[in-house]
Amino acid sequence: MNAREVARRRALDALVDDVALAGLVALEGVPQLAPVAVVIASYKERDNIGAVVTSIPKRTCDLDVSIVVVVDGEDDGTAAIVREAGHLAIVAPVNRGQGAALRLGYRVARDFGATYIVTADADGQTDPDDLAVVLEPVVNGEADFVNGSRRLGTTHSTGTVRNTGVLLFGMLITALTGTRVTDTANPIRAMRAELTAHLLLEEPQYQASELLIGAIMSGARYAERPVTMHARASGRSKKGGNLSYGYRYGRVFLGTWWRERARRGR
Repeated sequence: MNAREVARRRALDALVDDVALAGLVALEGVPQLAPVAVVIASYKERDNIGAVVTSIPKRTCDLDVSIVVVVDGEDDGTAAIVREAGHLAIVAPVNRGQGAALRLGYRVARDFGATYIVTADADGQTDPDDLAVVLEPVVNGEADFVNGSRRLGTTHSTGTVRNTGVLLFGMLITALTGTRVTDTANPIRAMRAELTAHLLLEEPQYQASELLIGAIMSGARYAERPVTMHARASGRSKKGGNLSYGYRYGRVFLGTWWRERARRGR
């Protein structure tokens, strides 16, 4: 992708984000978020989102919690369910991918008062009890970025290919960065909200490795905590088959490492 195409994509992304934020403010006014924002990217998760948002505690680590759900275009009724439950829903006008949706959620969290961000899945795979597990080291000042790890904890996935990929990518990032990482693609993670403003986040879909590698190579204090990965509550994953997902994820993984290495002169 040449410089002109990159600039064009960034301009389109900014426009989509601005339209989504304008729609949010027009519908609900200017939000005032609690210190902890739980950010969830959702795409066609109407059947799961209600149970997910109602399971998230109102307080964690002695701090109030706000839930921010970013509906990644093609709203199937997810936003209405979220709002009826009393939480914040932002609807992007077009579908771009999980990475772009989470990036918009981070911006909402930063701009409207959250100090900390915790991410969770819209499909019921993350355990609400793990929010405090990953957030506590950040709140206590022990880390800037904490990643959940199914390898240190528990996974209910029986997919051999997917579980092997978790192991191999963890070994690879450990070798490349010198930081021990056991789970590069865990959906539950916690960070200071301001950290997301200082990282280069451009990946529209497979964003987990971009965020993780960017945080580590920026010098952020990194930690892992054991978490539980449940089986999807219902429906099918939007990530595609194991092999195609692994290829695309690996491409972003290595591309991000190379980019950050060049940016920081390593």
